[in-house]
Amino acid sequence: MLLPNVLLALVWLALSGVLTWQNFLLGFVLGYVILWLNQRSQGRRSYVQKTITILRFATFYLWELVLANLRAAVSVLRPLNQLRPAIVGVPLRVRSDAEITLLANLITLTPGTLTLDVSSDRKMLYIHTVEMDDPESFRQMIWALEDRVEEVLA
Repeated sequence: MLLPNVLLALVWLALSGVLTWQNFLLGFVLGYVILWLNQRSQGRRSYVQKTITILRFATFYLWELVLANLRAAVSVLRPLNQLRPAIVGVPLRVRSDAEITLLANLITLTPGTLTLDVSSDRKMLYIHTVEMDDPESFRQMIWALEDRVEEVLA
């Protein structure tokens, strides 16, 4: 829905005849409202709801990224003999290619973790981590991310 929103903003610019960023922003907001009203009348998940879901996901992931960076910094500052690397199998609840790919890439982008493989039946994700305290709490963190990915792509 971003493309139709941008197109409506450009139509607004053309109709108003004022080519400024402020006017484009006004057209974008007006287009957002129009799309929201249109989707609401059709009973579909609205553009506004989807945008809020994506913003909540981005906030969640950025916070997790900050925490992972702090954990990685602590790991680097500790002596090498105190690292506890592990490969963990995490059962997947998501099934679509898009959901699995997004989840695997987000895990790989997080410092200290690397997605190694997805089982051939697409039910298990294998992840390498440099710090393993408790495999079950690690799986819980991955499942929390998986739930968010599923919500964004729904």
